[in-house]
Amino acid sequence: MRFGSGFFDLQLRFAHRVSDLSGMPLGDALLGYTNFYIRFGLGRAFDPHHAIWIEYMDGLARSADQTAWTVRFFATRQGLPQPSHTVATFGCFSYGHRDAGCLRLHFENADPDGQAPLAAERKSARRSELRALLAHVRHAEPQATRLAGVSWLYNLASYRRLFPESYLATAKIAGGRFRNMPLWGQFLDRHGTVRTAAAALFLDRLARQRSMDDLVQCFPLQPLAVEAPLSDFHAFHAIA
Repeated sequence: MRFGSGFFDLQLRFAHRVSDLSGMPLGDALLGYTNFYIRFGLGRAFDPHHAIWIEYMDGLARSADQTAWTVRFFATRQGLPQPSHTVATFGCFSYGHRDAGCLRLHFENADPDGQAPLAAERKSARRSELRALLAHVRHAEPQATRLAGVSWLYNLASYRRLFPESYLATAKIAGGRFRNMPLWGQFLDRHGTVRTAAAALFLDRLARQRSMDDLVQCFPLQPLAVEAPLSDFHAFHAIA
């Protein structure tokens, strides 16, 4: 996935507003309310004393252009081994373990044809990938009985059509996701460029925010958490 400078700029603006509203130091806002720590390949410990994080923060404090510095710093982290909880990948879909009986489904634009991955003409490709993932899981993960997901994508009809109704019916807003791509991913198109309309709406709401209450309402779409038995997916996708 590509990340243009606008992706980092939006999060910096958000962190500054969080800092203003809460009185917390900017560093704490960046650590707790942006995707930066994860994007820099530092895992999910969110340790403010991590040497790489300190290097980033030191450079940020000296920089006249915080967005440019963040983009440059992110570039230095590319190509390095990244922590991953992914077990197996099938095209745009992958999965990891949430707990002993439940797997976590992930989606990333990996369409080899460079098309919009959820376009109508790519529906059959996405369904094939899901069927391959489910067939693999049936044999490789005998302990798993459920599949779960968290993403802003569950707001979109083009994504929802890939899943059984019983799964979608469990959707509920997943709060406290300020550090994660299930929230921030909604601002990116398939080229890594920020979606202008979504960003404008977000910034307008952010400017009018007067407290830390309901901060998530600044975001156009909310990340939704869903979960259902794997047997429902088997029936929906005709996995024998």
